[in-house]
Amino acid sequence: MSQPIPFSTALRERSTTAHSGSESAGFMSDLINGKGTRDDYVALVAQHWFIYEALEGAADRMRRDSVASVFITDKLTRIPALEADLEFLIGADWREQIAPLPTTRRYVDRINKVAATWAGGFVAHHYTRYLGDLSGGLFIGRLMQRRFGFDTNGIGFYVFADIADPKQFKEVYRDQLDAAPWDDAEKDRVIEEVLLAYRFNTELFEDLARAKAEAAA
Repeated sequence: MSQPIPFSTALRERSTTAHSGSESAGFMSDLINGKGTRDDYVALVAQHWFIYEALEGAADRMRRDSVASVFITDKLTRIPALEADLEFLIGADWREQIAPLPTTRRYVDRINKVAATWAGGFVAHHYTRYLGDLSGGLFIGRLMQRRFGFDTNGIGFYVFADIADPKQFKEVYRDQLDAAPWDDAEKDRVIEEVLLAYRFNTELFEDLARAKAEAAA
């Protein structure tokens, strides 16, 4: 009898296309390939702040949940780094100079709706953001550092000083996914929420590209 596929493997396999589509969106592709500007990068950092404010607020509310709490660790917290980055990139009044784009508002609304009350929904958004940050995000941080002449100021979001071995951390995280007490129906719900999170990411890049074109018109 064949062994059942581990949930983390099924999740990765079913979300691969959505993940690839998000990464290849025009705005992000331009930023990675050298066509994007410093202002483009700043615009992305600003939208990240709204998303992580919602996600880490949800984490604070889910710490007592027996399932969700397994995935929560202060080693992943990004808001202090994002705020330091924004102060460096924009200035002390950065809060007055940024606003969420339409997709960011919908993304934040979704996190606030499901991730503070449904453990599986929280884990779906947590997984999508943080495991991405510990994978391609580390590469993006180094790339932006070289391209725009940053030291650690400006790319603190991508620096996980408290995680010595990102690969091992991700392996443990996947083991935790496999151990989550979810039946097949709940696993499907979690995967669908991950796919939704990836759609938000892709649509956010489209919003950023649109905003850039409108500003240049």
